[in-house]
Amino acid sequence: MTIILISSKAESDLESINDRMLSYSPQAANRLLDKILDKFETLGRFPNLGKSRDELVVGLRSFPVEDYLIFYFPVKNGVEIARVVSGYRDLEAMFNEVT
Repeated sequence: MTIILISSKAESDLESINDRMLSYSPQAANRLLDKILDKFETLGRFPNLGKSRDELVVGLRSFPVEDYLIFYFPVKNGVEIARVVSGYRDLEAMFNEVT
């Protein structure tokens, strides 16, 4: 059984992404959200698929979906999704805010 935990920050990120996309195109928003959620499932089954991001936080990994990055931690039998953000953000600054 694959476990996918989603942090409150990741939930907030998904809501923001969806709200922003809805203003342009509801169909595009739905497609993007579906792609991201599908990738959660894939990462849950193959947690080492993404790139190691130890330079940001030890144990953190990332995987791209269009212009966004899913940041997650492998956990027993799955993943914990930490954030879903634009790949254009200042990632070091974003993760330094948390630590």
